[in-house]
Amino acid sequence: MPKHTVCRVSELPPGERKIIEVSKRSIGVFNVHGDYYAIRNLCPHEGAPLCKGIITGTTLPSQPGEYIWAKDGEILRCPWHGWEFDITTGRSIFNPHKMRVKKYTVTVEPVGPALALAEDDERVETFPVTVEDGWVILHA
Repeated sequence: MPKHTVCRVSELPPGERKIIEVSKRSIGVFNVHGDYYAIRNLCPHEGAPLCKGIITGTTLPSQPGEYIWAKDGEILRCPWHGWEFDITTGRSIFNPHKMRVKKYTVTVEPVGPALALAEDDERVETFPVTVEDGWVILHA
């Protein structure tokens, strides 16, 4: 499966989205509480640009007069007719078993080449590293 660079981690903070074009398909990439998800920017209802809709939450089943708010920042509401979809699964809120949008896999990867070192080779000096905002930082 081909890879496409979207942006740096710092350019897509929690609660934000970025819409990109990949192979003539518009796809929305979302940062939901630090995890990344991507869905097709096309509402299955009437073809609206789904990923331009409002990011919100939803209510859960509860007792009369009681309202339980959940999934805050995980629900995307279509800008044309208000149909709601779970960003993390692509499934609709009203009919999750039959109505959904195409979901894509998103990963976060470090920037630059990765060097594989033999840890059991005593002649090779190694240092701990961390990944911060897509950059590899050496701690020596």
